[in-house]
Amino acid sequence: MARLRRTMMFVPGANAAMLRDAPLYGADSLMFDLEDAVSLKEKDTARLLVYYALKTFDYHSVETVVRINGLETVGRQDIEAMVLAGVDVIRLPKTETAQDIVDVDSAISEMEKKYEIPLGRTKMMAAIESAEGVLNAREIAKASSRLIGIALGAEDYVTNMKTRRYPDGQELFFARSSILHSARAAGIAAIDTVYSDVENEAGFLAEVQLIKQLGFDGKSVINPRQIPLVNQVYAPTEKEIQQAKEVIWAIQDAESKGSGVVSLNGKMIDKPIVERAERVIALALATKLISEEEV
Repeated sequence: MARLRRTMMFVPGANAAMLRDAPLYGADSLMFDLEDAVSLKEKDTARLLVYYALKTFDYHSVETVVRINGLETVGRQDIEAMVLAGVDVIRLPKTETAQDIVDVDSAISEMEKKYEIPLGRTKMMAAIESAEGVLNAREIAKASSRLIGIALGAEDYVTNMKTRRYPDGQELFFARSSILHSARAAGIAAIDTVYSDVENEAGFLAEVQLIKQLGFDGKSVINPRQIPLVNQVYAPTEKEIQQAKEVIWAIQDAESKGSGVVSLNGKMIDKPIVERAERVIALALATKLISEEEV
């Protein structure tokens, strides 16, 4: 089953305590930030801290992501350190064109070759934060086989669009739809933007419900308190779980009989039904609503 990315938790790269405690938060992915969360004078320090954190701490099965600085600044130093540290994913900020992806892909390949790391081991993710990036989202999403997902960065985007964040999120509808469709067309994940008002739980839940309805894989979060709220929204219902179990059992039954035809209650089970069932089971397992033995 595909990796779940319900929550991608931002962790400031210069905060040693948060780097140490990050595995305890319960996020599906941890994104160590070397860009906006780090002042210019702390860039080198933050890079070293994240490097040693990745080499030292056990992040278990949590996906590790590092948001680097742009190649025009210290991005190449970030890439070298993170590839050597063994990070799972390098996240590009402010991606506007497919060429941005190609350039970073090339820099990663250079470092993998330099340190004799299997070519392609280090994955990539792109943050889209402007009108140009949104309009180029499809090309961006298909620009590299390393890409595992694209994400919306709303704060820079709404500034670029000469507006601001509103409670109903209408100002983001086109960007969200474009990024989501581009991700699906490329077969990669789509991650929604952060919700910065940590105290507004009702507003946060409403936004998570919206992005789940649209089809996003998950949401970027900035506070550990937001993680269980996202998981709560993404958790499947008992009815959904039971239906998914029956689909999986039907597949197992057909396989045991050597049959290439899978049916349930007299109806054929096709690929989309199987994919939905597998995601429901994965979500149910992740939220501990069922155990491995039940499927």
